[in-house]
Amino acid sequence: MPEFKFLIVNGPNLGYLGQRQPEIYGSQGMSSLEAMLEEKHPDFKQLVELSIFQANGEGQIIDRLEQAWKDKVDGLVVNAGAYTHTSLAIADCLAWIKIPYVEVHLSNILARESFRHQSLLAQNSLGVIAGFGLMSYVLAIEALLDHLQKK
Repeated sequence: MPEFKFLIVNGPNLGYLGQRQPEIYGSQGMSSLEAMLEEKHPDFKQLVELSIFQANGEGQIIDRLEQAWKDKVDGLVVNAGAYTHTSLAIADCLAWIKIPYVEVHLSNILARESFRHQSLLAQNSLGVIAGFGLMSYVLAIEALLDHLQKK
């Protein structure tokens, strides 16, 4: 049985990674993530039970985050897409459930439009990783593992 339960939460338009604007978001889909993790960490499946969730609706994301709290998930990787910059509701949910999380972005949001420079979710996160494509998720999971193993 794995030591930790992690959940990746992806927001709007992230269901088509690898197909949607590959010049911005890369050509790899979420299906490549597990192989990337196992390549870097051969013992990954012994350490982490990983679930991935994607929804386009703000309420669906909040419902899944609240379920993660009920399920006693140990860590979250959150890529809320455009909701990062607009959703007080998701930010409030992340604040109250108190599950450690890393905010992730595939693109470098600071090199894009100015409205993408503000995150409503970052305040309560362990950190923000942006600009490394799918590798951003790998780095976030490594950061979560490091954080939780030191506790």
